[in-house]
Parts: sequence; C-alpha cells; structure tokens
Amino acid sequence: MPVAQGKVEVNEERCKACGLCIEVCPKKILALSDKISSKGFHPVTCTNQDECIACASCALICPDLAITVYKL
Repeated sequence: MPVAQGKVEVNEERCKACGLCIEVCPKKILALSDKISSKGFHPVTCTNQDECIACASCALICPDLAITVYKL
C-alpha cells in the first residue's frame, strides 16, 4: 500500500515557535526556521516536503492553528 504524501504549510505570523509540532512529527521533517517573524519568533518550517506523509499530527497539536496539511 503506497504511503500518502502531503504538504505542510505554516502561517509564519501565527507560529509562536513552541516546538510541539517538531516533537510529534513522525518523519522529523519540521524545524525552527532561521527567519524571524514580525512578532519576534523563529517560525517552524518543513525541511523536506517530499517526506511528509500527511498524518497532520503537527496541525492537530498546534495551539495557534498555524499549520495546515494538504494531502497530495
């Protein structure tokens, strides 16, 4: 059975860099960005979209609703 593929989209202005999504990602493809948002946080970024399995664990745990996962 083929594994689903997904795309992670982070609203950088909503992300407060709490790191919860980084911890729950089973593929370990999320990390804090070098960028700084207008609120002074380093938003999360997906380091390898090709590895995303669209599980949406990151979006479910995000307290700020800053992450959307699309199934491709």
